[in-house]
Amino acid sequence: MEAKPLESPPTFVDQLVVPGDVVLDLSSMANQTIKIGGGLRQDCDAISVMKAGNLRFSKPNKYWVESSQKRYAPCVGDTILGIVVDTKADNFLVDIKGPALAFLPVLAFEGGTRRNIPKFEVGTLLHVRIVKANAGMNPELSCTDATGKTAEFGPLRDGYMFESSTGLSRMLLSSPTCPVLEALGKKLSFEIAVGLNGR
Repeated sequence: MEAKPLESPPTFVDQLVVPGDVVLDLSSMANQTIKIGGGLRQDCDAISVMKAGNLRFSKPNKYWVESSQKRYAPCVGDTILGIVVDTKADNFLVDIKGPALAFLPVLAFEGGTRRNIPKFEVGTLLHVRIVKANAGMNPELSCTDATGKTAEFGPLRDGYMFESSTGLSRMLLSSPTCPVLEALGKKLSFEIAVGLNGR
């Protein structure tokens, strides 16, 4: 059987939820697939909340709990800004403002081979994507999109990096465009890279 996207989000969407709330019952959702993001977990046939915040939904089928916090909780698919803190033979160790350092394999770049390994100094700011994030292990990063292309990922140069809460980062990335960025764009031209980890 082919899985179908959700037809309509549950009534909890855009409402405040707290740990323990059950927001989805999978037993009543035959032939539908969902993706769960930060702040949610699956217990058998129930999707329950792990942290307080607002339940969010994006089409076709992704759910997450949005809250404002200083410490970032890594989630697969998030685009973030990380700082290289160490280099090893097979990977770079990157600070992502999370509970543990993440690692970026030297081959996780477009056209990455053993012959053309990128060289980053300690302190280099990178725009990366999280490809693995499991409890009990360091997150794995990539400098390519899902198709293997560089897209907007890689080192960021000649600019300033500011730290913020994760809630502010999500607001800056929201659609429609954040009013602050829109007003700033009318006065001067700029480029911005916002990481969901509060950088």
